[in-house]
Amino acid sequence: EENLEAVAVATVTEEPRMVIHWRGKEIVNLSRRFIDTNGAHQETTVHVAMPKEKDSAETGATLAENNVKDRWLKNLKNLNVCSQKGLVEMFDSTIGAGSVVMPYGGATQMTPTQCMMGMLPTLTAQCDTVTMMSYGFDPYLSSWSPFHGAAYAVVDSVAKIAAGGGDVSRIRLTFQEYFKKLGQDPYRWGEPFAALLGAYHAQMGLKLPAIGGKDSMSGTFEHIDVPPTLVSFAVTTQNTDKIISDEFKKAGSKVAYIRPEYNADRLVDFDSLKKVFKTVEGLIADGKAVSVWTVTYGGIAEAVAKMGFGNRIGFRFTDKLTAEELFKPCYGSFVIELADGAETDLRIIGETTEKFAIENGYTIDGEKLMALWSGKLEKIFPTKVAEPAEKPEVYSYKAETRPAPAIKVAKPKVLIPVFPGTNCEYDTARAFEKAGAEAEIFVIRNLTGDMIEESVQAMEKLIKQSQIVMLPGGFSGGDEPDGSGKFIVSFLRNPRLTDAIHDLLGNRDGLMLGICNGFQALIKLGLVPYGKITPMRDDSPTLTFNTIARHQSKMVNTRIASNKSPWLSSCNVGDIHNIAISHGEGRFTATPEEVARLAANGQIATQYVDLDGVPTFDIQFNPNTSVQAIEGITSPDGRVLGKMGHSERKGDNVCKNVPGEKDQQIFENGVKYFK
Repeated sequence: EENLEAVAVATVTEEPRMVIHWRGKEIVNLSRRFIDTNGAHQETTVHVAMPKEKDSAETGATLAENNVKDRWLKNLKNLNVCSQKGLVEMFDSTIGAGSVVMPYGGATQMTPTQCMMGMLPTLTAQCDTVTMMSYGFDPYLSSWSPFHGAAYAVVDSVAKIAAGGGDVSRIRLTFQEYFKKLGQDPYRWGEPFAALLGAYHAQMGLKLPAIGGKDSMSGTFEHIDVPPTLVSFAVTTQNTDKIISDEFKKAGSKVAYIRPEYNADRLVDFDSLKKVFKTVEGLIADGKAVSVWTVTYGGIAEAVAKMGFGNRIGFRFTDKLTAEELFKPCYGSFVIELADGAETDLRIIGETTEKFAIENGYTIDGEKLMALWSGKLEKIFPTKVAEPAEKPEVYSYKAETRPAPAIKVAKPKVLIPVFPGTNCEYDTARAFEKAGAEAEIFVIRNLTGDMIEESVQAMEKLIKQSQIVMLPGGFSGGDEPDGSGKFIVSFLRNPRLTDAIHDLLGNRDGLMLGICNGFQALIKLGLVPYGKITPMRDDSPTLTFNTIARHQSKMVNTRIASNKSPWLSSCNVGDIHNIAISHGEGRFTATPEEVARLAANGQIATQYVDLDGVPTFDIQFNPNTSVQAIEGITSPDGRVLGKMGHSERKGDNVCKNVPGEKDQQIFENGVKYFK
């Protein structure tokens, strides 16, 4: 039923033995206790070396440098501080319509998020429980002292949860360890031993257990060793109404700083740290904190810079900080943007400003800082491409009339076929059900020729029973090269299904919708822009690879260019929505003549626009450099809509750290069309 091959390979038994049979003969019969110990008792000698007497948190911008302004620039370019946006955007961050925060927040989506927050997946009900996950690791600190590095990895991971509004007392930990090949050398064995002691010390200090982990002791190639590595991951849950994001929200806010006490042995005092956590938790719970960042590798300088990038907000220091305070890691400390009128006894270090710059007796342009921060890995994980010299047209088509069905339906039925690689069916069905439709998910089975034929017959019947056919997003056939959606297209070109679709659209006044992978199928079928399934010509509009030659996942602003389609009936031309995109092959291309024809007939539904609402080729806003910034088009009568943006990835508390209207009401409009 789910188009999966499955074979039963074992049965769990009460008797603690692993038994394997082959061709009716018992070939393995081992006790569980023997397996757990690998059948042997092992021990070794461990020697833990004392860390050398040097700065335990030496960074790329060393304390020996006197030019503080230059250190700001060098700090933001450090590999442990610089932007990883070009890498992060390769991964789908919005699937499931449950991402409470995006990996990068603010209007510009340039403030990195310190903690992953996603709602627990549900099929129908609205979920208000968030899973929070963060990590901590400082490679320089761990190289100096595996004990301190592991202890502060735990502190850092826990502090990031606290900064997002999580309850520290409910955190559970898991560790990932990676060390050089150990052999029989007691000093080599001393590194993982010290790291585990450090992690244990932090766990006991915070009273937080670790419930799992993975280790590898093979990080050696010839004479090259990996640095001692123990990464701590912190996990907990929280209610959506108690979490906050880390980008500065507005100019004119006072910004506070709080840090725990540290002992002579360069370890945090855990009683002091727990008081800091409680203070931060209280400020967030009382609504006195609107954004929080826990200080990590790049110090306070990293914090105030990154917090400002998301909304291009500057920062003016009103309290004189030493160079060491600015740039040195101080794990377990926090920079807090206070709400208007919030009273606090905390140290106020400055205020946010409209001027996008850092001011501290000197001025550093925010754009320069952000360019240095984002440019470090640009050659490896690019985020930019060359833009065409011309500017896209601004299309506006206000519909006077729209098509209407001859027969009304109180609860229209929506068919959502699932092809191999489809991954948005649940999000889409939930959006339609919430809008008042009856959604049916139908899995296409293609394991055998007979299954394909059965699926064709079943889908033909379902199309005839439905008022709407929706092709959801995904990666059919693994996004096969040069033509994503080819399997969907070949399947729907079956004469029986082609006739059923034409009957739906031409005789029964039905609707079709295709998003992302579904849009790719619609356009290759000809349903958009022609309104019927037709052979593709050499000059037919199509969708091809993103100009940046990689997958893009982010939020984009789209402008309603035409409200001719029933799917956009409640929208006004010029309305702007912030919509999730996730695709590697979404660049719309068409001849100038075809684009002009579509524009004249009101078939250009939506365009990618910048923060000012202007269509653009800038890849920050137009993620695939589509011709004329086109994001969605329709059939001639508007009954078929195809678009790249995932309009179904919406809901309460979705992508809270990126401002904008995220609900286009597409699904509600589709249901309203039949009433």
